[in-house]
Amino acid sequence: MNELLEQFLVESRELVQAAADDLLALERNPGDPARLDGAFRAVHTLKGSVALFELAPMGAALHAGEDLLEALRRGAAAPDRVAMDTLLALVGASEAWLESFAADGRLPEAAEAEGRALESALRARMSGVAAPSAPPPAASQDWLPALLEREAAAIARARTEGQALTALRYAPSPDCFFLGDDPVATLRALPGPIALHIAPREPWPADGPAPFTCNIVIEAVFAAPEAELRKGLRLVADQVALAPVPVPAPAPSGPGLPAPRGLRVDAARVDALVDLAGELVVARNGLAHLVARVGEENPALARALAESEAGIGRLAERMHRTALGLRLVPLGRAFARLPRLVRETAGGLGKEVTFTVLGEAVEADRTVVDGLFDPLLHLLRNAVDHGIEPTGAREAAGKPRTGRITLSAAREDGGVAVTLSDDGAGMDPARLRAVAKARGVADAATIDALDDREALDLVFRPGFSTAGAVTAISGRGVGMDAVRAAVEALGGRVTLSSIPGQGTSVRLLLPGGAAVMGVLTVRAGGELYGIPAETVAETARLPKAAIQPLGAGEAFVLRGRTLPVLRLAALLGLEPAPRGATARLLVTGGGTDGVALEVEGFGGRLDVLLRPPQGLLRGLPGLVGTALLGDGSALLVLDLPDLLARAGAA
Repeated sequence: MNELLEQFLVESRELVQAAADDLLALERNPGDPARLDGAFRAVHTLKGSVALFELAPMGAALHAGEDLLEALRRGAAAPDRVAMDTLLALVGASEAWLESFAADGRLPEAAEAEGRALESALRARMSGVAAPSAPPPAASQDWLPALLEREAAAIARARTEGQALTALRYAPSPDCFFLGDDPVATLRALPGPIALHIAPREPWPADGPAPFTCNIVIEAVFAAPEAELRKGLRLVADQVALAPVPVPAPAPSGPGLPAPRGLRVDAARVDALVDLAGELVVARNGLAHLVARVGEENPALARALAESEAGIGRLAERMHRTALGLRLVPLGRAFARLPRLVRETAGGLGKEVTFTVLGEAVEADRTVVDGLFDPLLHLLRNAVDHGIEPTGAREAAGKPRTGRITLSAAREDGGVAVTLSDDGAGMDPARLRAVAKARGVADAATIDALDDREALDLVFRPGFSTAGAVTAISGRGVGMDAVRAAVEALGGRVTLSSIPGQGTSVRLLLPGGAAVMGVLTVRAGGELYGIPAETVAETARLPKAAIQPLGAGEAFVLRGRTLPVLRLAALLGLEPAPRGATARLLVTGGGTDGVALEVEGFGGRLDVLLRPPQGLLRGLPGLVGTALLGDGSALLVLDLPDLLARAGAA
């Protein structure tokens, strides 16, 4: 039963989201029959699924929604704004009921009253709508000759009584039990059975049938008119073919059976496979360490071992990359519910908003994607409430009546960049400074010394708010500290930019997940650190005299280009070792943005399994992630751009 419940919750959440997607698309394009059919199928399937559990209020409301969608499909009702509002309210309530059922094993106390209200509202949209006519046949009749031959005796006996005979072929969906369909009960409710034959749809597997999977095809003959049978088969019409006996007429093709779905694998098994592949990468690094030791005594053997180690390394990296791909999910998983929430929020505030989503197919680690929904939801509510101006204010400012909000995602620097931008009122740094003074965030002199970028950063202070009144929806800046904390807990960073009168953009830079990365190991402050190889333009060794004072710092000339020199140990808050006769530098950046970092020594280049910062390391500035070395020690991998940006800000 636990397995059935888990499957029910997974599939029901998917059905709720599918219904919401189709309804929102249908609202934009009311003449799209595919979207209307999709919404009907999702609600019908969800209604059948809830019948397996004690969810009567939800089932009754979904039944009313199914009937309204059927009326829309037949053109007996119009897909107007009220109908869409009511159907989306049903979807939202179903989502809340499912989460309550998942958490407590029952619906909330208010579910019965809410269900009745929804059912009444849905059926009110169908007042005066006529009952549906019988649907057309759903499959071809190439199955019919064999059935007539096999059941010839029963057909002959029934024919002598002068009854109208109808042949039936019923191929239940493999997951019909999860949908709340009982094929046997469906057939038992039909009138006049005279012959029945049941066979497997596919050969039974050697290890026995899969649990909860229906693998049968039912063929039967009934002494009843086709139209009467169709009434009892309305909910499984896409799985049934009917034909009159003895003169079958060709029937038009229908939608057929649902397409096969992907294999579901428990997340813990995927995580275990990723960990094993990662350990293989670490073990390979240990082998490289042994090869180096062998080289001191037997160079020939070391060369042979090095060749084998390189081959093992390539295979280990490919295996890990493949295993890691199993944990990757599209960001659309976090984005999917947002259009409906934007619609509801804007409608409640009387605003017109166009919401555009780009980059849903970009993939990231499942943990990152699952943790992204809450901060995005908060940012969107703020954007709609206090970012987008009321219609009158926009028109007075010469803007279009409809505000624009865009959510986009793209791969960047081995991670994922998610940007939420709007064309609303923007933020005024002067007003933020005034609010900060009024709320006592800091003393007036400190606040006045902030530049515009630093003033915008005030919105991330705990409790900071520019809202004039408390409402059900957070004002711009309210709870932004929680947004930053949530993103940093995922190993990411948040930045904000805004232009008064033109809009605001919030950018989240998130890790893509654990990955194999090439790093250069260096020593600073007596400790070993990793530097992503892709951020290192080149390394250099030069006499200490080549480094000259320049203003408050130091610099040297590299091929006619003057580069500032910073000590990595100092950037990390460590005590630098005394400089010897030779300085060791790594150069990062290019052109006029190049910077040389002085280190105390170079190690080597390694391929490591990089993991996002966890525990106490979460949110630590200047850190990309951590890795385990072949000797069992931990390596901190540094984020040079972030370290240098913080050094420049200081």
